[in-house]
Amino acid sequence: MGVPKWQENVMSILRIRSQPVREFLAEFMGTFILIIFGDGSVAQSVLSRTANGGFLSVNWAWGIGVTLGAHFASGISGGHLNPAVTLGFACIGRLPWKKVPVYMLGQFLGAFIAAACVFGIYSEAIDAFDGGTRSVIGPNATAGIFATYPAEYLSVWGGFGDQVFATALLMACILAITDKKNNKPPNGMEPFIIGLVVFVIGLAYGLNCGYAINPARDFSPRLFTACAGYGKEIWTPRGIQWWWVPIVGPFLGAVIGAITYLITIEIHNTDDSEEKKYGQQELVGMGTNVTAENNIAADVENSME
Repeated sequence: MGVPKWQENVMSILRIRSQPVREFLAEFMGTFILIIFGDGSVAQSVLSRTANGGFLSVNWAWGIGVTLGAHFASGISGGHLNPAVTLGFACIGRLPWKKVPVYMLGQFLGAFIAAACVFGIYSEAIDAFDGGTRSVIGPNATAGIFATYPAEYLSVWGGFGDQVFATALLMACILAITDKKNNKPPNGMEPFIIGLVVFVIGLAYGLNCGYAINPARDFSPRLFTACAGYGKEIWTPRGIQWWWVPIVGPFLGAVIGAITYLITIEIHNTDDSEEKKYGQQELVGMGTNVTAENNIAADVENSME
């Protein structure tokens, strides 16, 4: 059954012709989906005091959120969902620099709107949990639903190193998964496998400060909590200047991860011309061996005669 004519007309009117606007909307929606599921899972865990969720369920939600968000956006923008990943791709020439602001704007705005939606859905539960007093630290704290905060033992520089390392790992894995010359997975499986990467990073490195590994995932919801009445402590929990760590750390980590993959793996992959050259050399070698074997066989036959 065909699409009704009126529907075709409406879709034609609504269809955006500008590629930058399409990419902005794709990154906006993809990041929105990521935060909706990620922050929503944290809210359910925190507000139920882990009765309806815990460490494992939260990590699964972030991993699946990445997969679903990437499926939303990948056909149009590539589904970065992460300003650090966008920067990493741009630094190694995989994305034109002129697109970076468009992608990042969509990512930061999508994360902000998603945080607002999570707050709206759970506003009554938050009020019941903290009695209307918004807290950043303590037994009734709910700011951690939206942004990441350091463990009591963690220093600023310890957290910075954590974010640089974990994001470098994420970026390198993304490049490995999407590298067409390096055992690339079946087409369409990339978002799922990258979601598993995020899941396993959470399992391995979520203890120190919640593995933000994404400036939009952390800064935009943190900014929303500032608007929602959580106070200045969201920027400086326990008096330390924490707010910049999940921003600068992932940006630096993504660049390091991209360059590391490039110089340790990607530039060593053989291209088509090299494969053809090596293949011809191998065939020539095989031909020489066959010729030698034939000559030996002929000599043996002659001697027998």
